[in-house]
Amino acid sequence: MKIATIIVRTLLGLLFLYTSISYFLHLNPEAASTGEFKAFQLGLVASTYLFPLAKSVEFLCGLSFVTGKFTTLANLVIFPVTLNILLINYFLTPDNLPLAIFVFIGNLFLIFTHWENYKGLFKMD
Repeated sequence: MKIATIIVRTLLGLLFLYTSISYFLHLNPEAASTGEFKAFQLGLVASTYLFPLAKSVEFLCGLSFVTGKFTTLANLVIFPVTLNILLINYFLTPDNLPLAIFVFIGNLFLIFTHWENYKGLFKMD
């Protein structure tokens, strides 16, 4: 289980680092979007802060996953992002759904493997 955790953590970390660095450095051309996804994406871009915020969170969590430091915190911080990635791909761009499922399930897997660290969040005193 420890090796699987390291593999999943590293793959997710590298994926988050790649997507965030390529966003900030404009390494990849913008993919042409159409239909409802294009309208959704234009709304996100119009907000001016949401994409940079999400990509900054992805960068910090990706760094955390790759280095293995603060992974318990990174799992919680990146969870809403991975859920959003899953839902956007499910409803608007189903072609990318397999990667979105991997990212979301990978995040859940890492939370499960660090569950001892989260038990205190659910205590009722």
